[in-house]
Amino acid sequence: MRAVCWYEMRAQRRLPVTDGIVLGQQLYAQINHGRWTASCTCLSAQIVTPADPRMWCVECGTGWWQIRFPADAEAVEQQLADLPVVERNWWHSEDPEDPARPTLEV
Repeated sequence: MRAVCWYEMRAQRRLPVTDGIVLGQQLYAQINHGRWTASCTCLSAQIVTPADPRMWCVECGTGWWQIRFPADAEAVEQQLADLPVVERNWWHSEDPEDPARPTLEV
């Protein structure tokens, strides 16, 4: 909800956010430059937090998405803590189903 409030303040328009609706499909959390993010199916990315594992996309407004975080999010953050911010990136390596996970395949 913080991202929605921030967007409303910056864009100077209200978003039609509904309560309690979580879409069935899960999105995967990843760390990008030290921030937890999730990529929507509309190809927009939003900042998310393990404290509230859901996301409302401010671009397409499809509804509440459930976000899948790693079992130990703090351990992942600790792994990256000593790296420069631009190198603090992480994807669900144990889950090849994550569509946003980069691969080396060409």
